[in-house]
Amino acid sequence: MSILMFLLLATTTTKALGQGTRVGFYLRTCPRVESIVQATVKKHFQSNPTVAPGLLRMHFHDCFVQGCDGSILIDGSSTEKSAGPNLLLRGFDVIDDAKSQLENACPGVVSCADILALAARDAVVLTNGPTWLVPTGRRDGRVSSASDTNNLPAFTDSVDIQKQKFAAKGLNTQDLVTLVGGHTIGTSACQLFSYRLYNFNSSGAPDPSIDSAFLPQLQSLCPENGDGSKRIGLDNGSSDKFDTSYFSNLRNRRGTLESDQKLWTDASTQAIAQRFLGIRGLAGLTFSVEFGKSMVKMSNIGVKTGSDGEIRRVCSAING
Repeated sequence: MSILMFLLLATTTTKALGQGTRVGFYLRTCPRVESIVQATVKKHFQSNPTVAPGLLRMHFHDCFVQGCDGSILIDGSSTEKSAGPNLLLRGFDVIDDAKSQLENACPGVVSCADILALAARDAVVLTNGPTWLVPTGRRDGRVSSASDTNNLPAFTDSVDIQKQKFAAKGLNTQDLVTLVGGHTIGTSACQLFSYRLYNFNSSGAPDPSIDSAFLPQLQSLCPENGDGSKRIGLDNGSSDKFDTSYFSNLRNRRGTLESDQKLWTDASTQAIAQRFLGIRGLAGLTFSVEFGKSMVKMSNIGVKTGSDGEIRRVCSAING
């Protein structure tokens, strides 16, 4: 599929799902918004490439709690940002930097929620991933509560639980496999999967779903009772490049997270992963194209538009 056709499809999807967002929302009020965000993300990426997966995860975690409203950016002792699932996120400084520049260029115009949506796209592009048209026009939420993060997808979730959590946000099984495929870039802390390596489900043995040749590699990287904060690639051998090797690793029983590997054990999710890999006998799917479509769909979850919400002056604090 050509880039032009993909962008036209993305525009059509946006009109169908946009709930008030649209591509080019700031064309007259802040025409440089995308170039400013793009340059800011690139500058930070060049000095610290880990901001790319960080920004992608941040957008995902934002959209799954209170909708895509930038509520994850708010500082405080009991906000989403302070909750367990979000403590290891990175890239907040990128959003703050972009917001500062945009406030100078077009004061009070661009929302933090939109900056995050744009930054997530630009981060994927920098890892050799696809581009897509990002609908904008979101407004920033005024509520951010740590307790609302309890329903975020978790690394121990079964496929059925993952499906339920995605369906609750209007996302189907293909969106689930596609968006979790974002784990093709980035890392995980040992503490989120080391339980699989030694005493899985209190069995006294490792998770049997882990490839026997891969297990000692993981054990050497994450020793029992070792440093739980040490970070390991989610896509073994290719954690800094957006590609389909993530799905190859699942096929080869080399998924790092339990919830990721489970996608290969369920018939419905495995079939989608197989289509991304172009396995013979199945109608192929192009991961990079589908990823852009699913990101547009996700980025319109529960958006606030019109007079709902606000345009924050700084992304880390509610106005007033």
